[in-house]
Amino acid sequence: MDDDVEVPGAGGAALPQTADGRHTRWEEHRVQRRRDLVDATLRAIREHGHGVGMDDIAARAGTSKTVIYRHFGDRTGLWTAVVESVHDYILSNLNVPLTLSRLSPDELVTQLADVYLAVVERDPEIYRFVVARPAGDVADPVGSFTSRIGAMVADALRPHVRAAGLDDLTADTWGHGVIGFIWAVADTWLATDMRRPRPEIVADVASLVTPAFAPLTRSRR
Repeated sequence: MDDDVEVPGAGGAALPQTADGRHTRWEEHRVQRRRDLVDATLRAIREHGHGVGMDDIAARAGTSKTVIYRHFGDRTGLWTAVVESVHDYILSNLNVPLTLSRLSPDELVTQLADVYLAVVERDPEIYRFVVARPAGDVADPVGSFTSRIGAMVADALRPHVRAAGLDDLTADTWGHGVIGFIWAVADTWLATDMRRPRPEIVADVASLVTPAFAPLTRSRR
C-alpha cells in the first residue's frame, strides 16, 4: 500500500492515527536501512581501503548504487553519514576520561590522547576515509566535531583553571588547543604508518602536557 494513501474510517473520514502509524513505521524502516548501509560501507572500507568505490560498497551491502543514492543523495551524503557514525563512536569512548573528575589536567589529556589514538589504530582506513573531505562545497562535520570535543575538554578543565585563579577563557583556549594538538598527533602518526607503538606516542604527549599543566595540578591539591 502507498504510504501517502489515507485510510477511510466511519463515514469516509480519514483516520490520521492509522496514517501516522504507517508513517512512523516507514520512517523507522528508513532510519534502520540507512544504518545498515553505513555499516556495510564501514565493512567495505575495512576490506578495500579508504578509497573504496561505490560499486564495492553496493556489493558489500548486497544492493545497488541506485538504492544507496536514494538514501544518501550521492557519495558525499554517504560520507557525511559515515562521519557522523564514527564521531558517535569516538565520543562514546572519549566520554570516559572526560567524566572522571578525579583526573588531573595532564592525566586527562594523556588519557584522551590514548583513547583517540586507539580508535585510529583499530580502524586506520576508516579514519582516513573520515578525514578525506570530498571536494567541492561540502559542510565540515569534522571541524564541528573537534569544536564539540574541545568544548567538552574546556568544561573538564574549568574547575582546575578556576582553582588556579585563571578565567574561563583560559579553559576554552586550552580545551580547544588540546584537541587540535591530539588531532595533529593522530594525523602525523597515521602518516608514518604508525611505525612507533601507540604507548610511545602517548608518552610523548605526556612529556609535553605534564609540565605544562603542573601549576593547575598543584593548585588542586
